[in-house]
Amino acid sequence: MFGSDRNTLRKFYQDSWQKSQQNLPISTLEQQVVTVIAEHPEYHKAILTDNAAQKDWAVESGDTNPFLHLGMHLALREQISTDRPAGIARCYHELCISTQEPLEAEHQMMDCLGEAIWKAQGNQTTPDESQYLACLQALLLK
Repeated sequence: MFGSDRNTLRKFYQDSWQKSQQNLPISTLEQQVVTVIAEHPEYHKAILTDNAAQKDWAVESGDTNPFLHLGMHLALREQISTDRPAGIARCYHELCISTQEPLEAEHQMMDCLGEAIWKAQGNQTTPDESQYLACLQALLLK
């Protein structure tokens, strides 16, 4: 839908949030974005700044990229809803029970997702679903 243009994707987040704040009609996809933004009030101001779509969020300087964080929530929710990789939905539900907070469960799962993506990029391969799932299952043992 957005290709590899991060600015277009980020603008979609911004536009979705602005439309919701103005009580304008939004699509199902926009509603998913709005829901995850609403759950993160710490990012509201950053998302709406004029240069947010173009900004580089440097981890080295302690910045958290709100668009990456929110996008990882959306990716996890899609994976959980489709149970792909097989078993992720069970891991999520068990983490929700242990954390008593679905958002916290997702935050824990993000470490595994980030690691799987990082390894795949470094190896120039697709993410290893078995390693990803093993990382998620290890969260249940903590």
